[in-house]
Amino acid sequence: MIQRIKLALALLLVVAGVAVFYLLAEHAMVLRVLAVLAGVGASAAVMWTTPAGQRAFAFTNESLAEARKVVWPSRKETVQTTATVFALVVVMAIFLWIVDVGMTTVVKMLMGRGA
Repeated sequence: MIQRIKLALALLLVVAGVAVFYLLAEHAMVLRVLAVLAGVGASAAVMWTTPAGQRAFAFTNESLAEARKVVWPSRKETVQTTATVFALVVVMAIFLWIVDVGMTTVVKMLMGRGA
């Protein structure tokens, strides 16, 4: 029961941060953003004390560790892949244009409007 109360409190802290953001409409944007960050930070601190929060933080850490293992393509590979995609888009655009012109001609002929 206490865990659910903590989770509800964490949610309320985020909502409070967002509410303060809108309540401080006439103040500097930095102050408004800090209010939201404070609400999110306080919510994270409360979440840290719950088992669900511990699992979420562990999952986040594991996800970050896996993201660090990703091998990103080199610049050359990225440029080649992008060029291939653009070339395919151009080829498909030309193909679809030809099909469109052909279908238009066929429909005009079927309707007796000549070609």
